[in-house]
Parts: sequence; structure tokens; C-alpha cells
Amino acid sequence: MDRLTAAEIQALQEALDDEYHAWATYDQVISDFGELRPFVNIRDAEARHAQALTELFTRYGLPIPTNTWPGRVRRYASLQEACEAAVAAEIANGEMYERLLGATQRTDILTVLSNLQQASQQRHLPAFQRCAQRGTGGRGAEHHRHRERRGAQR
Repeated sequence: MDRLTAAEIQALQEALDDEYHAWATYDQVISDFGELRPFVNIRDAEARHAQALTELFTRYGLPIPTNTWPGRVRRYASLQEACEAAVAAEIANGEMYERLLGATQRTDILTVLSNLQQASQQRHLPAFQRCAQRGTGGRGAEHHRHRERRGAQR
């Protein structure tokens, strides 16, 4: 097993920290506003992304950092604000992966980083853009508002 370069280790650490941060942020949105899409689906995807990265840490004998983000992420005043922030975060995520892809030539690392970038840009970003454009958290938020109105009518 070849040793990773310092740049490769840094790239893996940065990618994992970013996935941990995204998971904690979306988990906080869910705690604040309820089990709403797209946050629930994408939080679960972020956990899978972190797992893909931790498998690389294990393969290369690196210690797996713990997620220190829960309880330390920004909280949003509204679901709309959270959707808009998620759009910006996914754009930044795509740019980060573009930069990190230049840190290695190892096929296994390139594959994972590329897959994570594609998931962010092709699935997460469009979902959050729809969320921000509608001014809601998707169908889940519409259901939530409907339940609130029904409760107010009682």
C-alpha cells in the first residue's frame, strides 16, 4: 500500500469535514423545522458520503476524524433562509471538489471525490434550488403548513 501524500491526506480531511458539516447543518434544519424534504433525503445522503470517505481513511490506515459539527452549525430563521443557504453551500461544495480532484492521481480517491461532486451538483443543488424557488421546503413543507392550518382551524 502506497503512502498518501500530505496533499492527499489534506484533501480527504477537508472533504470529510465538509460532509460532516453538511450533515450537521441539514440535521439542525430538520430539528428546527421538522422532517422535511429535501433536507431529510439529503442529510441521509451526506451520511453516505461521509461513509464513502471514511472507507478511504480506513483503506489508507488514517485515523477517522469525529464529526465535531453537531450543535455548532448556523441556525436559520426560516425554512426559506435554510433553502437559500443550502443552495450556496452546494455550489461551494462543487467548487471545493473541483479543487480537491487536483490533489491526487489515485483512481480510488478520484472516483469517490468525483461521485460526491456529481451527487452535490446533479442532485442536491437542483433539489435545494427548487426548495428556494418555491419558498418552501418542498412537498414536505407544504404538508407541514397544511397540518398547521388544520390545527389552527380546530
